[in-house]
Amino acid sequence: MTDNAQRRNIDIAQTFQIEGLDVRGRLVRLGSALDRVLDAHGYPEAVSAMLAQTLTLAVTLASALKYEGVFTLQIQSDGPISLLVADITSEGAVRGYARYDEGRVAEAAGGDGAEVPRLLGQGYLAFTVDQGQDMERYQGIAELDGATLADCAHHYFRNSEQLETAIFLAARPLGDDGGPVGRMRAGAMMVQRMPHQKVDEMEAEDGWRRAVALLASLSEDELLNENLDHDALLYRLYHEDGVRAFSAHDIFHQCRCSRDKVANTLKSFPRADVTGDDGSASVVCEFCKADYTFTPGDLDDLFGPPDV
Repeated sequence: MTDNAQRRNIDIAQTFQIEGLDVRGRLVRLGSALDRVLDAHGYPEAVSAMLAQTLTLAVTLASALKYEGVFTLQIQSDGPISLLVADITSEGAVRGYARYDEGRVAEAAGGDGAEVPRLLGQGYLAFTVDQGQDMERYQGIAELDGATLADCAHHYFRNSEQLETAIFLAARPLGDDGGPVGRMRAGAMMVQRMPHQKVDEMEAEDGWRRAVALLASLSEDELLNENLDHDALLYRLYHEDGVRAFSAHDIFHQCRCSRDKVANTLKSFPRADVTGDDGSASVVCEFCKADYTFTPGDLDDLFGPPDV
């Protein structure tokens, strides 16, 4: 396999440090993992693009945390796209799905104006970190305040974390770039100003402003260029100060649904509530569209024989 072919198949989250500055960043790129999430659904392009951004933002935010478990980003709104869900495990497995009104999306997609007000309307962005039953769940929430999802994330950090943060987020189909039509590519770069260690406050402030200005110079073409290595991209932006890239964390698609999990969920309801007219039960995973069917005999094994 050629180097370029390898790059096309690499989905990564990479932490980097700008040398001499109290600035740490994350670079995220999604390719084949994103394809596998979207291929199961056949969404309209506008929905695919918003879900791609949601997945990428989830990976970006999760990469800034130390956790063992599942990070979930959820966006609920009153707009044409009413729900976007993305989650990522600490091992790097991602999945996601969207709910939308097809007619409203078609109308909004052809309209003018910023994408968040147009496609999402009013609502909120929330994330949770679930580290298991023995650990307290962490949750953050913010209103959908901004023209883009990146703006909404900025709003959260300004008001909740009080951590100076800048994010560049992009997603687009590949058809115009010579890639397969319908394929989506997404990426993000985030820089954050850490609690400073420098004695000179003015120098620290100048360094932060320079880091943000260089991020603002990043183009969508550069971020989503599959032939531009991620290390080369970081060097192109921050070589004057020097940039230290840490080991990239692989991202891959994997759903966590299983027949056993579905069976346990069914058992939490009365049998009559989950049984169809033919006496069987069918459950479709919203994330991967896997269809789990339970025959009357299967349900007898779960619930016991029905009362005669």
